Amino acid sequence: MTECDPKAMKKAAAEKAVDEYVKDGMTVGLGTGSTAYFAIMRVAELVKQGYRLKCVATSQQTEDIAVENGIEVVDINDVDYIDVTIDGADEVDPKLNLIKGLGGALLREKIVAAATQMEVIVVDESKIVESLGVKTSLPVEVCRFGHVRTAYGLKLQGCEPVLRMKGGEPFVSDGGNYIYDCKFPQIDKPFFLQSAIDTIPGVVECGLFLNMAAAAVVAHKDGTVTEMKC
Repeated sequence: MTECDPKAMKKAAAEKAVDEYVKDGMTVGLGTGSTAYFAIMRVAELVKQGYRLKCVATSQQTEDIAVENGIEVVDINDVDYIDVTIDGADEVDPKLNLIKGLGGALLREKIVAAATQMEVIVVDESKIVESLGVKTSLPVEVCRFGHVRTAYGLKLQGCEPVLRMKGGEPFVSDGGNYIYDCKFPQIDKPFFLQSAIDTIPGVVECGLFLNMAAAAVVAHKDGTVTEMKC
């Protein structure tokens, strides 16, 4: 790995996670984003080597990449459970609580994570934080109907909600919803905040993934790859 090369760091973490946790015959959840991309490509290599894997995609983008590379993608409704999911994260705290959703796939990612026996997160060291919300905003997926009123409810929780835009129009998720990026000074009580956000009418899902990850594979600038576990 080239020192300080972010792309190489992501690739190293993703490939280590796949090689360690994905076994022949498994049902595998495929994450979304720049780090998860390398996991998808490594899974494709295993399939070419003869692994019999069924995969569940966390976004349309991920499904398209997987199918293009010869991976069998199945509907989540057609599996009893997912053995392991390899996905990225925007922030990871010491207890493996996460912020996810800057890639816009948080709803499907959380549904897949909830159906997964072992959620494995792949990140570079820049995503490791002492407290959630310090570096990034918290994405919250909301219904389009009444979204301004929903944003007002989010603001009452102490953040500044900003409607995500793309090409001059509001970004629309795979689920047909809008996303507000909510910047908090710091998220000291993530479980309390998640409960408060989830009770706001119009909220579909928030990007706090709490008590869901079993391990995080972390690539470092010095070329090493380490693992965090609960």
